[in-house]
Amino acid sequence: MNRLQQAIEKNPGRPILGAAAYMYNPAFFEMAAMMGYTAAWIEMEHTFLTFPQAIDLCRIASGLGMLTMIRIPDLTRGTVLKALECGPDILDLPMANTPEMLEELVSQARFPPVGVRGFFGVSRAVQYGIPAPVAGQQKKLNDELCLMIQIETKEAVDRIDELCAVPGIDAIFLGPADLSASLGVPGQTGHPTVYAAAERTIKAARAHGKQVAVGAAVQDFPFWIDQGVDILYGINDMTAMKQGAQWALDAARKLLK
Repeated sequence: MNRLQQAIEKNPGRPILGAAAYMYNPAFFEMAAMMGYTAAWIEMEHTFLTFPQAIDLCRIASGLGMLTMIRIPDLTRGTVLKALECGPDILDLPMANTPEMLEELVSQARFPPVGVRGFFGVSRAVQYGIPAPVAGQQKKLNDELCLMIQIETKEAVDRIDELCAVPGIDAIFLGPADLSASLGVPGQTGHPTVYAAAERTIKAARAHGKQVAVGAAVQDFPFWIDQGVDILYGINDMTAMKQGAQWALDAARKLLK
């Protein structure tokens, strides 16, 4: 059973609520955990976070009892390996549009005999090799690591059954913003076309026994909760700062009129 499934079992019938870090600010995850968020998304596709920063955020979030996910920027061997050595519970691949991409992800992310992930016996992922033998930790990781794929294009939705049928893929992550653009309604994450594509995708994922995550805007929460998603990422550090700053600015300007 992977770690996402373990977390779902502890939170039956309700989505796990998550927050995303776009910057290296450990205090954000610390505050989020204190508020009640239980999943941490470490964003490396669109941001400038480094691997040393990512491993620190993983370590901090995990120590706070949060489920950790790293979204990697690409599928190169070095990227996959370094992200996995950070020891996340979930590895998420963006723009996962073809079965070939998914097969490559599984190959690079799983240890032999399942895949070809390289042996490194002193990483955080294998607890620094302290609970020897390392081979036992690697076998455990093959079972517990959750490999997630991002469904955020029309192509991926059209091929969702093929994608979900690839062995070794555990979960899907819906990206409403990119999906809306791919479907011809950019920015309209609540558009009926986007919702219809999401419903189709979730139905296929459930038929293949996959878990489902989403990063969503507050106004779309009712739809995604109704869909029964397993993880709902609803805030990130940049948005939290922006909204907090705007709230204070608006309050001051109102008094100064």
